[in-house]
Amino acid sequence: MIQLSFPTKKLKEYIKRVNVKLKDTNYNQDDLTVYGVTNTEGITITGNQTSEDLSNYIVLKENQLAYNPYRVNVGSIGLAPKGLLGLVSPAYIVFETTEELSAEFLYYYLKSSLGVNLIKWYGDRGGVRSALRYNDLCEIDIPDLNLNQQMSVLKKMKEANTEIDEFNNEVHCQEQLISKLRQSILQEAVQGKLVPQDPNDEPASVLLERIKEEKERLIKEGKIKKEKPLPPISEDEIPYELPNGWKWARLGEVLYSTEAGKSPNCVDNPVNGDEWGVIKTTAIQKNAFLENENKILPKDFPLRDKYKININDVLITRAGPKNRVGIVCCVNELTKNLILSDKTVRLTLSNDLISHKYISLALNSKPIRPFIEQKMTGMAESQVNISQNDMRNFPIPIPPLNEQKRIVEKVDQLMALCDELEKNIEQSKKDSELLMQSILQEAFKEA
Repeated sequence: MIQLSFPTKKLKEYIKRVNVKLKDTNYNQDDLTVYGVTNTEGITITGNQTSEDLSNYIVLKENQLAYNPYRVNVGSIGLAPKGLLGLVSPAYIVFETTEELSAEFLYYYLKSSLGVNLIKWYGDRGGVRSALRYNDLCEIDIPDLNLNQQMSVLKKMKEANTEIDEFNNEVHCQEQLISKLRQSILQEAVQGKLVPQDPNDEPASVLLERIKEEKERLIKEGKIKKEKPLPPISEDEIPYELPNGWKWARLGEVLYSTEAGKSPNCVDNPVNGDEWGVIKTTAIQKNAFLENENKILPKDFPLRDKYKININDVLITRAGPKNRVGIVCCVNELTKNLILSDKTVRLTLSNDLISHKYISLALNSKPIRPFIEQKMTGMAESQVNISQNDMRNFPIPIPPLNEQKRIVEKVDQLMALCDELEKNIEQSKKDSELLMQSILQEAFKEA
């Protein structure tokens, strides 16, 4: 339970739910705008598609508050401004305050870090997805203040809110700069600008021949399958010139095979102990493998070695939202028993002739991303796919093997610095939240 240092009362004494549906009024739906609620703009016209029949939509009027029970935990609550008359989806909860409680004061209180934490506390009912029902809202603790005291504290909350907004804007800028820095590091890495070239390194052209010879040997031994020849890379596919000793190649030239997994019906809990699990697509992040993003496999599921994930595996997502498809990681550490899902693919490479980490970072770099997106099929942004055959056609810059190792080492060093910067930002955000909670609690206590 969150400890509050000021006298409180339960919100249920000062609010009442509003559930007036359009069909129970004389309003014409063509004359009313449909609104939604966001955590940044409050009550706003979202542009989301609405039902043709709005009869069950709730009428929203000025000075009333509205929120989505499943989104309020991130601050998505709004106060209808003066003069507003419109509709919101029946999925929203609409309520208003009594004369003893200022709606604006309550709005700022619920939007504050203190209010959001109380919302999370009362909305977390231990389910898969937490939600703040109206009955939960009624149990939230609010300061025991009269109207004059509320107006006095409201002024302080607005001033604190201005400071928070300025701080958050600065934090957002810093986070964007770090994101750009990460991408810049990868871009310089695949352009041969991150570490110096060594003329004594074996050229990539020779390396590719060695990989070709090893693949031919493995095909003869029946260890990998023979695949169709890949077309040569055209001039139009080359986005920039490479340093001496490098060479453009198709990913299939360095791949031995690709393997997708299985997705049986699973228990949606992460594995523990000796249990086996199947990874979610969210386990694969840019240059990071989140092994806790998994689901428990049924005990009778037949485990096959070709589906099991191992350290040093290079994994790629082949289906899902556009911004998640084609994301690649190299498995550096592994403590759990996991298999591939049907939406994740293992790229099998030589253990000796190519750096798995280099291939992973190259496929996540900005210059290579357009080639990946060109191969995506399916629905525009929401659900796209990449076939295993199309993955083989991705153009990728190949440096000498020794330079690949130097690049990976340098990238790891620089990314570690970026990680440290992000940790400092996260700590600053936590410190700021605690400070603001302290300021608000003091203001409520002194009012």
